[in-house]
Order: sequence, then structure tokens, then C-alpha cells
Amino acid sequence: MTKILITSALPYVNGVKHLGNLIGSLLPADVHARFRRQIGDDVLFICATDEHGTPAELGAVRAGQDVRTFCDAQHAIQADIYRRFGLSFDHFGRTSSPQNSALTQHFYRRLDDAGLIEERKLPQVWSPTDGRFLPDRYVLGTCPHCGDPSARGDQCDQCGALLDPPELIDPRSALSGDRALEVRESRHLFLRQSQLVSALSAWIDSRSGWPSFVVSTAKGWLTADLRDRCITRDLAWGIPVPRQGFADKVFYVWFDAPIGYIAATQEWAVAAPGRDWRKWWWQADDVRYVQFLGKDNIPFHTVSFPATLIGSNEPWKSVDVIKGFHWLNYEGGKFSTSRNRGIFTDQALEELPADLWRWWLVANAPESADTDFNVARFVTDVNKDLADIFGNLVNRIVSFAHRAFDGRIPEGGAPDEAEHLLARELEQRIATLRRHHEALEFRAAAAATRAIWDVANAYLQHAAPWTAIKSDRLRAAIVTRTALNLVRTCAVLAWSIVPSLSENVLHALGGEDAAPRWPGGPIADLLDGGAGTAIAPIGPLVEKISPERASHLAARFGP
Repeated sequence: MTKILITSALPYVNGVKHLGNLIGSLLPADVHARFRRQIGDDVLFICATDEHGTPAELGAVRAGQDVRTFCDAQHAIQADIYRRFGLSFDHFGRTSSPQNSALTQHFYRRLDDAGLIEERKLPQVWSPTDGRFLPDRYVLGTCPHCGDPSARGDQCDQCGALLDPPELIDPRSALSGDRALEVRESRHLFLRQSQLVSALSAWIDSRSGWPSFVVSTAKGWLTADLRDRCITRDLAWGIPVPRQGFADKVFYVWFDAPIGYIAATQEWAVAAPGRDWRKWWWQADDVRYVQFLGKDNIPFHTVSFPATLIGSNEPWKSVDVIKGFHWLNYEGGKFSTSRNRGIFTDQALEELPADLWRWWLVANAPESADTDFNVARFVTDVNKDLADIFGNLVNRIVSFAHRAFDGRIPEGGAPDEAEHLLARELEQRIATLRRHHEALEFRAAAAATRAIWDVANAYLQHAAPWTAIKSDRLRAAIVTRTALNLVRTCAVLAWSIVPSLSENVLHALGGEDAAPRWPGGPIADLLDGGAGTAIAPIGPLVEKISPERASHLAARFGP
């Protein structure tokens, strides 16, 4: 049994996330966690809401709430949405937890003791109207690189450039709109990443299985003149800095947020007796750690967070594989939380079952390049794959078994060459599907799953038990039994991507609630399993999206 630690990028607490956020880390992480459980690995799947920094403060201001109340409410909303999307976290924590505060301060002290923390004076933006320093996200202006007028002081969403507030053209306060901004000096702490370039380079070179663009992004940061990273901010909300003269500052959200992976595991451990977070993070050489990220998070997780772990001189577990994703675009443009552009996860669930969204997103995951979401294409793909291929397969054979064999998996009959050929082909296709899952190739895994559904449909169509039963009931019995067991196998293999649909099928065929085991060895059960088992009636597995429904979706979610 392999121990697999899985984390996905922490979603910001402010606001419901869109489908681009979902496929950018959360959903692929869940698919992989489910697959690993199926093959018998010991899996710990950890995530949390990222609750510090200016997004939380600004969200609270807009909501008319104090920050803690705002974060409490938003965490609960996101946790519920992810539960309804079937995300199978072992723990969904919060970076505002006591565990994260203590652990972040611990890392700071270790880095300070190692000579990797330096105090410097920085030019910071001061707003006379607001009477305070403005952290990076509190400053809006025009991007000096692409000219976008809504760039933030930390990053331009349009071109992706990382920024500092003084770089913005025509800056203004996000709080008051004040344009009479001044630049004053403020003392801050820096993590001396530049002292760790050799160690970071060696660490990256020791990893394998990363997408090429993740490696190139990471090495691009290291081959350039790596800047030391400011790890404090002039904010009231966040983790206090345990240093004299810094009582009015907190740690930068990008310093404490990745530490939140470990802290959330500590939360998980205290929630039940017998759990030990150290087995996953401390001297955990037997753990394989896989991290799922959108491409904007790559620099922080390949440079800054590893610098924290390496610089501590403690035996923390670092990531083995980073699976990075490009952007999911929306109808020719970008999804945007700040601009309320795109389909958001709560809206998606209001319209259609979670598995329809899960299937399309995984089948079109932006692994090697940006992918565009289009309502018309989504409807066409879901109707074809889930209704016409998988749903039709299930409905035809289950309804036939009820008509011809009293709703039971029939006994009798002997397999002929068609069934043996089917079993051999299925074994090969299952092995291929498993390789795709293990290699974190999500689009290929969905395509391989669909191909197995096609094979099952082709067998059923060719063997035609509804025709055989007119002259050879035993032949009809073996075909029906094979097809029902084939449907069960199809559902098991699809469970990591479309868990609710698969569970509906498995329950109808007498399955348990636990993660269905991955098929192993020769597919003997395909031919002989379950004879005599009662089959529950099952209505249409997937309702096709009607033209009227498609028009409604296009009207609601069109560009």
C-alpha cells in the first residue's frame, strides 16, 4: 500500500469560485484521490480556504461584516458547494486556524535563526483619505505591461504580470478611490530566497513527473535574478509577526497560505483519535506527495514555499509531483471572479447535476494549453457522452433484464468467443486507463473511459440479447449477464470522474457505498459474476439536455 498525500491550491475565501478554479486544481485532485483509493492506496486529501490577505478584508468591507464573521460564512458556503460537487476531501480546513498561526510563526523563527530573514525599509503606498498604508491588493491602476486599467498592486489578471503597487500607472485606493496617494517608507521582513537558489535548483532537479511548463516556469524564476520575497504586510487581519516593532503588521498571505496544507493536516489529526499528522509531513520518506495547481500558483509552490521548507533545516515533506494546469477560458475570454464573468460553481449546481460538469471539465482539462468553455459545445458533449453512450448502455440492458429475466442477473449459458474476446480487450483497455490515471493525464483518462463505454455498447449491440432470447434463452442469459457485469465495470472505472452516476448504477446492481475497488487481474467476473442477484429498477440514468434547456443555459451563461 502506497501513502499518497494530495493537496490542491487553496481557494480564496472571498466569494464562490468559478468553473475555471474548479478544474484548475480542486477537481483533478479529487479525481486522483478517488482513483488512488480505488487501487488500495492510503490517501490523505487535504485542502482549506485561504482566509488572509486583502481579498478577505475587502470582501468583508463589501459585505458590511467584520472579517472573522465574513470568513466563517464564506468558508461554510464553499465547503457546502464542494461537498455537492463530490469533492472527497479528508479534511477541508482554514488558514485562519490556530494551527496555521502557530506553524507559520514557527517557520518564521526557524528562518530567522538561519539568517534568512532580513528587515528592510520599503516604499509603500499611503492613502491620506484612508489614513493608512495600502497593501498591494488595495491599490488599483493601469498595468505598465499590457495597459489593462483594472490591474491590482500585486498582479495583473489580464497579462499575469506580477507587480508592486508603485509600478501601477494612475494608481487609486480600492477602499475609497483616493488618487492622491503618497509613497512613504514602511519596515518589512524579507525571506532571502536569493540565498537558496542552489538548494532550490537541486531540489527541482531531483523531482520527476512534472509537466514541462511547470518545470520551465520554476527554472525561469531561478535562472533569472531571484528576488528576495517580502513576507509581511500592513494589515490588521492575518497572522501576527512575532518580532519587536511589527505589532501593526501581519504575515503576507502567500507566506502563510502554503503552510496551511500542513496546518490543515494538523486540524484533521485532532478531529479524531489515532491520527498522526507527522506520518504525512515529518520525516515522511514513505509518502508520495502530489500537488495540483493553476499556472498562476506555480512560482509560489516551486520557489517560495520550498524555500520556506528547505530554509527551516527541518525534515519536512516536500512535494514530489506538481500537476499544473493552464486556464479554462470562457466563451473566448477569461473567467473572472472580480468581474463576475463566467459560470460559478453555485450557479452550475442550480442548473444541472454535478457529474455533468465534472465530466466535461475533466474531459477538456486545460493540461497542455488553455481550453475554452462554450455552452453549445458543453451541451453537445454531455448529451453524447453521458446520455447517448453511458446512459443508453445502462438503460438498455437494465430494462431488458427486468423484462426478460425478472430483474435478476440471469444464470446459465456458456461464454463463446465473443465474450472471451471482449474480456481480453477490456483487460488491455483497463490497463491503459490505469496508466493514464497514474500519469495524471486527465483528458486521456476520460477518453479511455469513454472508449470502454463504446466497447460495451458495441458488444451489446452485436450480441443483441433481445434477439437471441427469441430462439436461445441460454445465449440471451450469458449475453445479459456479461453486459450487466460490463456495465458494473464501466461504472467502477468512471467512479473517480462521475461518482454520483456511477454509484446510481452500482447501487442498482447491489453495490456497496464504499469506494468501488479497481478491477484487478483477469476479468473473470465479467462472465460469471453476480448470477441470481436482483437488480433495482433504474430510470433514465442521464436526462439529455433539451434544446429548450440549452437555450436557457446559453441565455444565462452566454458571453
